[in-house]
Amino acid sequence: MNDLSDLIRPEAVADGLTAVSKKALLQQLGQLAAAAYGVDAKAAAEALVEREKLGSTGFGGGVAIPHARLAGIETISGVVATLAKPIDVGAVDDLPVDLVVALFSPPGAGADHLKALARVSRALRDGQFVAKLRGAGSKDAMYVLLARDEARDAA
Repeated sequence: MNDLSDLIRPEAVADGLTAVSKKALLQQLGQLAAAAYGVDAKAAAEALVEREKLGSTGFGGGVAIPHARLAGIETISGVVATLAKPIDVGAVDDLPVDLVVALFSPPGAGADHLKALARVSRALRDGQFVAKLRGAGSKDAMYVLLARDEARDAA
């Protein structure tokens, strides 16, 4: 089950972002969060940068899940982007990243933040799902995949 529609809005999806560095990518993710959720873009980017200082959120296979707690956001919210050209983010397998799902949580989210992170991680460990996201071709098609409940579709 990969339905992430409770975490990600259609306007929080971008296809083919161009970023030349990890910092530039995190800034663009902050801007995407600002446009979709009304948060401060600079604060969102800075929160992601601070989290990255603890260790890379590139978990392998060309995928990263940067995440941070962010004042001003009311619910756990995500942004998703494919990159036009993969970039080095210091992933655990040293492979460049081309698919990113960033999560922002309210400061007091606690266990809910970890549960959302685990859900996204599980979804992104599914090689077929990741391949479909990469090949979607548009942000609208990506969102359909992100919002799809495979259990419901099989019924």
